Amino acid sequence: MASTVDFRTLVDQSCRYSDEFVNIYYDCIDKRRRNLTRLYLDKATLVWNGNAVTGRDALSEFFESLPSKQATQGQTTLLVVTAGSVKFDGNKQRYFNQNFLLTAQASPNSDQPVWKIASDCFRFQDWAN
Repeated sequence: MASTVDFRTLVDQSCRYSDEFVNIYYDCIDKRRRNLTRLYLDKATLVWNGNAVTGRDALSEFFESLPSKQATQGQTTLLVVTAGSVKFDGNKQRYFNQNFLLTAQASPNSDQPVWKIASDCFRFQDWAN
């Protein structure tokens, strides 16, 4: 039983830390972009729509060049990250990752929201042999 409690504690902490991070990140991108690079390692890489930006100076320049826009727009959202392997008929098995950005939509039949996909990013993970 102790391992279950420890695991649950770790999950709860991870959820709390993730929530805190997301709030800090999007508050910075919305209001204090010059401070945003403090959240990145010195040699971190950001991939934005397939384009890589590496290093704090380049990241700072990139963030300052973005147009002003509220990133979350006040919507309740979830990011679901998945990874695994898939084999489509007639093809070899391949590794993939997929990210879904879900937004809560009001349900006419329930107090619970209906989650709809706002963005879906699927990528095969191919490594050179």
